Amino acid sequence: MSTLAERAEHAEPAQPGQPTDPKGPVEVADGYRAGRTLPFRVELVRQLKRRRTMVMGGILFALPLVLWIAFQVGGTPGDGNNRVNLMDTATASGSNFAAVNLFAAAGFLLVIPVALFCGDTVASEASWSSLRYLLAAPVPRARLLWSKLAVGLTLSLAALVLLPVVALLVGSLAYGWGPLELPTGGEIGQGAAAQALLITVGYIFVSQLVTAGLAFWLSTRTDAPLGAVGGAVGLTIVGNVLDSVTALGDWRDFLPAHWQYAWLDVVQPKPDYTDMIQGVSISVTYALVLFALAFRGFARKDVVS
Repeated sequence: MSTLAERAEHAEPAQPGQPTDPKGPVEVADGYRAGRTLPFRVELVRQLKRRRTMVMGGILFALPLVLWIAFQVGGTPGDGNNRVNLMDTATASGSNFAAVNLFAAAGFLLVIPVALFCGDTVASEASWSSLRYLLAAPVPRARLLWSKLAVGLTLSLAALVLLPVVALLVGSLAYGWGPLELPTGGEIGQGAAAQALLITVGYIFVSQLVTAGLAFWLSTRTDAPLGAVGGAVGLTIVGNVLDSVTALGDWRDFLPAHWQYAWLDVVQPKPDYTDMIQGVSISVTYALVLFALAFRGFARKDVVS
């Protein structure tokens, strides 16, 4: 009896776009194109209809309303403390309110949707025992991962945009549309403030690519969605803890968490992008390595669920 290696050696080469098998070319239906399997639009609609997507969207939508109610009940921000920070200017204008929402959520809350959308995507298919059927469709493994990753990053970006947009709307209705007042004195005009907020959202998204990479890699390694999501969140928290250890000195510069608030340098009369450039380079490097590990590992994985 011939071995699989011998069959593969003597098998006729497959036509472009035709899936292969160690035993030889696989018969496929007329019109099959690997690049047309699992389209982005179809996968996006599937993920949007899921309950966890709606719940996370509701939480991010509600956060600005919760903060507004807290300020209404608790009084003026900054009362009773001797420190001056961005939170003290939350009620100065809609721009300030949006910036404060980003400041309050960037450290932890915004990590959760990124980890959820990128970590749940492949592992959930395995937990439902539908992953092997997708691959048997046949959907090429690389195609499946690219579609899943693209949708996960799209939903993550949408979550990061939703929060400041709702906060800007709520803040403008409650406190009026005006310049961004700085806690150290001075202000930024409305146009420059809108540009600063846009840059801030973009930077936070790039800085969260490390969490996305961790979640996506773990999602290809486990059949438990909560394990992938929780693992990514947990490792992100560990990074934040390590960044607080001042004894590490310059080693902290290699931690993505060390640069997560570098966007505050943009919310200044004279923006400084030095730390943001450093943070982007660190985050993108880590993310590319993690995404590469996910694709490499999944290509060799024995999918049984």
